[in-house]
Amino acid sequence: MAELALVPEAPQVEILVTAAEAYPALERAFLSARAEILAGFRVFDLKTRLRSPEALVIGQTWFDLVIHTLRRGVAIRIVLSDFDPVARPRLHRATWRTVRMFWAAAELAGPGARLVVVSSTHSAVAGIWPRLLFWPVVQTRLVRVSGWLRRQVAARRMAALREMPGVRRMLAAKDALPRPRLFAVPPLFPATHHQKLAVFDGEAVYIGGLDLDERFYDTPDHQLPGHETWHDVQLMLRGPVAQDAKAHLEGFLGIIEGKIEANPPAPERQDLRFVRTLSRRRKRAAWRFISPEPVVHEIETAHADWIRRAEGLIYIETQYFRNRRMARRLAQAAREQPGLKLILILPAAPDDVAFEGATGLDARLGEFLQAKCLRILRRGFGRRLFVGGAAQPRRTRARGRAQLKGAPLVYIHAKVSIFDDRAAIVSSANLNGRSLRWDSEAGVVLTDPRDVGTLRQRLMAHWLPGGAGADFFDPERALDAWRRLAARNARLPPEKRRGFLLPYNLRSAEDFGRAFPLVPDEMV
Repeated sequence: MAELALVPEAPQVEILVTAAEAYPALERAFLSARAEILAGFRVFDLKTRLRSPEALVIGQTWFDLVIHTLRRGVAIRIVLSDFDPVARPRLHRATWRTVRMFWAAAELAGPGARLVVVSSTHSAVAGIWPRLLFWPVVQTRLVRVSGWLRRQVAARRMAALREMPGVRRMLAAKDALPRPRLFAVPPLFPATHHQKLAVFDGEAVYIGGLDLDERFYDTPDHQLPGHETWHDVQLMLRGPVAQDAKAHLEGFLGIIEGKIEANPPAPERQDLRFVRTLSRRRKRAAWRFISPEPVVHEIETAHADWIRRAEGLIYIETQYFRNRRMARRLAQAAREQPGLKLILILPAAPDDVAFEGATGLDARLGEFLQAKCLRILRRGFGRRLFVGGAAQPRRTRARGRAQLKGAPLVYIHAKVSIFDDRAAIVSSANLNGRSLRWDSEAGVVLTDPRDVGTLRQRLMAHWLPGGAGADFFDPERALDAWRRLAARNARLPPEKRRGFLLPYNLRSAEDFGRAFPLVPDEMV
């Protein structure tokens, strides 16, 4: 009797909205790993508290969970993003603090611990001409950092310098106090590793836009203070796609460093495909460029492909919408498809502007580009466009852009694009030039209509009041229903609003934004 051919089991897709759902899933994945964990994160803070009942049995923080995992004999290899030490000194220091905590965990786990932790600055260093152009700005920031160091007591200053090796190399000691080296042009690292993924035993992958940090923990109710809200989306996937993610984590540093050629795009696997953004230092005339050379831009290509195919409703949640190529593609699709609609959900302001009062070049150029992109969309879609923000339904004393219509904003960090319930892209990539061309990014394209439809329903329901009617979810009627609800909420005091939805305030972005000639769009 002939054997029946086995139909491969479809990959399991678990949708995780906010860290309240994602962090426990990641903890359980660490606890269930049998042999190997590969990971790449922008931020992975081991001081983050554990949340799942299973993990709380073994300790209180991720430091405890890593020790426990290593003691079980599981090998851990993690690539952590390092940052430009002058432009991002706090993040640079945080990375090296995490590296030290990982090695402390390995020491406590015992002599059999198998740990590889890599702190990686992107290899695409800017050429000499851009470095000379930005030298005054960089020097000013370096003076600021060295001034902060000199104000510390000796013990704290030495501890900080141990955690800031990139800064330490740019300083000279004078009378035992650090000062910037004279006539030294510091390197510039315009790109970074922005991905957030982990692979467990080559069988499951955790992927999306969420790093591991206490600051990013929030619940779907968004009841924390405004500066602590954080809406994000992750997926836990099981199936052959995990092998594609594993191959990426094993090889992406070699591609970026130019040691190996980029491998071809991953195949579509049972309605699921792994996609990337990768760049490397330019080989020719590198002295002229601040930008790295894009070598893999599959996330951008996937967006372009599905924008062309879209006919009904595109639903997008993104931290930034600053890519003019993407805006023009969407506007062109709207002109070619008179029935095409777009719902775009954005944070009311970037987090550094809203919560830290940032007013520098990066912040202002980013808002300038986003305002330009939204104007392009308005011209293309007209009334078929709704751009929304989100705020808690309560009053706040916050001023400026930390509030939206008198309420604390909900910070949107998700990176999700959904096209007609036919495809969804979930990744670490924002819709800006940096994520689509420069930074190291990873994501997946879902094409199973059941998974895509479930994802859209979950994300839409997240912003809507309980019991929202069918009009709010119907692709034909949703846009008008969302616009009416947002407008109604804007007219009401915060405590009487329904759900989180409000209109996005384009005027605030336009008033704040500034153009900066010679600075490429991809910088922000």
